[in-house]
Parts: sequence; C-alpha cells; structure tokens
Amino acid sequence: MTEARDTPLRERHESLGASFTDFGGWQMPVRYTSDLAEHHAVREAAGLFDISHMAEFLVHGGEAAAYLDYALAGRLSTMKIGKAKYSLLLAENGGVIDDVIVYRLAEDRFLIISNAGNRDAVAEALAARLRLPPVAQPASSRSARSTTDGVAVEDVSDAYALLAVQGPASEAIVAAIDGITDLTMPWAEQKYYAWTDALFAGQPLLIARTGYTGEDGFELLVRAEDASALWDAALAAGEPHGLVAAGLAARDTLRLEAGMPLYGHELSLDIKPAQAGLGRVVAADKDDFVGKNAAAPAADARVLVGLTAEGKRAGRAGYAVVADDDLVLGEITSGALSPTLGHPIAMAFIDPSSADEGTTVNLDVRGKKIPATVTALPFYRRKK
Repeated sequence: MTEARDTPLRERHESLGASFTDFGGWQMPVRYTSDLAEHHAVREAAGLFDISHMAEFLVHGGEAAAYLDYALAGRLSTMKIGKAKYSLLLAENGGVIDDVIVYRLAEDRFLIISNAGNRDAVAEALAARLRLPPVAQPASSRSARSTTDGVAVEDVSDAYALLAVQGPASEAIVAAIDGITDLTMPWAEQKYYAWTDALFAGQPLLIARTGYTGEDGFELLVRAEDASALWDAALAAGEPHGLVAAGLAARDTLRLEAGMPLYGHELSLDIKPAQAGLGRVVAADKDDFVGKNAAAPAADARVLVGLTAEGKRAGRAGYAVVADDDLVLGEITSGALSPTLGHPIAMAFIDPSSADEGTTVNLDVRGKKIPATVTALPFYRRKK
C-alpha cells in the first residue's frame, strides 16, 4: 500500500490543530476546530482551504485546442483566453473518468485541474488520446511529458500548490493579501470562471474565480515552495474579515448544499453525464470525442435527484431510497444534516419514474423509513 502524501502545508495545518484523513492518497486536514463553525464561516465570511492534493496538467502546442475537443466531452476550442470551463473526461463506454476544470492560458496553452484520486487515470487517458499508448510511470517520476505532433501534455502537479479562499468576503481578502501584485485583469473585470495572472512575492501566481462551495471565491495556484508564505499572508489578510482555516468536512457539506458532484459518489465510470444532470456539459454536436457514441444513458437508467426531509436524521451515502411498499427505488450518494438549511438533504440516483420534483419517497435510515421529497438542485444558492 502506498503511503499517503502530505501537501506543502502540513506544518501549517498541524500548528492550527488540524485533524487529518486520507483522501485521494493524501493526508488532508478534515477539520481544525468544528465542522459546523468552519461551514458557517464560509457561508457568512470566508474559509481558507488547502486543495494542493488536486492534480494539474499543462496542454500546449498548435493543435492543443483541437486535441482537447477530442479528449474531453465539452467544446474547449471556442473558450476565450482568460476563461475557465467545467468539463468531463469520458471513457469509451461514456462513463466518467473524471470531472475537470480547464483554463485557457493562451491560444495554444491550457491548464487542466483534476481530482487527486484520479491523477493517474487522467494522465493515462490524456496520453492515450494523443494517439500514443499510455505510459505507466512510478509516482516518483510522474512529471513526464507526453507528446505527439502539435500537442504536448505535462503532469505538473508536484510543482504547484493550490489554495482556495471561499465566501462572501473572499474578494476583499484576496485583494488585501500582502505580496500579490501585477494582476493582468482588474478585480472588477474578473467574473465567475475567469482567471488572471499575477505575482506573489515576485513569483508566478494564477488566481481563478472558481470554487467548490457554492459561494463566491478564488483558487490560487502557486509554486509549491511559495505555498506556506501565501497561506500565512492569506490568513493575515482575512483576520479582519472573519476568515478561518477550513477542512474537508466543511468542504463536503458546502458542496452538497450547492448540489455539486463528488467523484466516486455522483460520478463514476458507471455513470453517464446525463444521469448526473450534466448532459449540458457534453457537446454532442462535435464531430468526434472519446465516449461520444456511448454517452447517452438507457431510457430507464437511474437519475440524480435532490432529496429533502424533515427532522434531524439524515440519510448517508449507500442508504436505500424506497417506496411505501419497500420497493427499492435507488440509493443515496451523498447526504447530511444541512448546516445552513437546518434539515436533512441528500443526492441520490433513483428510478426515473419517481424522479419528478415534488414526488414523495422514503429514506431507509437504519431500518426506519424517513419521508423525503424530490427537490431541484442545488439546495442552496448564494446571495448575489
């Protein structure tokens, strides 16, 4: 078994009293003080997350845009420089290898950020889609570069750290971080799913207005060796605004309230995009892309829905969703007692015959039926 890795910020987390968990092969802070306190801080002020476990790939060359149109389900060639786009990396059978965010850095240069646990699968798929056989590489040498005429793909994950500042105070905080200079895009022009180049202490920094919490926020990509200094500077800038360090537990309840999928729960190789409500992400009118001919699910395939219930007993991942006569309709993929809304929420894949909004079903919570209502996602939308 491979030992879980530490991010460059391990010492910072320990100094704040973090509890750790293995997530995607990394030792990650699950909480610092209280799951609820960290969750509420993000909804009301801001939270600082270490997401350096995520994987980064550079795609560049004259044919990079055309290559990504073939390699991914979305249409990336029409994306403007300075923008980002959510997309899916599909398998030949139409299932999801990973969900990613793609940033267009230049006409012929893109950055892909993928999930930590899928780093190897993404690297292999991107290499294979260069019409080259995927190359198995040990963890110690995964920075190798795959190339074909007109395109190169580089796994640069180990060179970078990624921090996220999320919450209504995030813009004021990031704008006040000491050492950030030379933004190529003014704050007022940086809309959601846009990015800007900048410098931190004279070194390259990418600031993207993206996140995984349902709040306004920024993700900051910095050299691994500069991560600790940026973390310290962000905490200092955020102190007057109520910024707190936040862990994976809060991140999970925040993304659940926002109806955002988590790979291994709402997305997998066995799930087609349309089942997960992501049919809009697939540019089905493209001439060709991997998974195109198999991306449509069967008519009776279970679909992802939101579920809300009363009381305090929440359904959890793996719990069954049943009808009044105990017929199994599906299964919960993520569930919790919502800290913001104060009642149980869940996402589940259920039979399409029971998936209409307003339909009443039951959550099988340890043998007890808890009535629940099919609800449109997301459960929570931030105030504009």
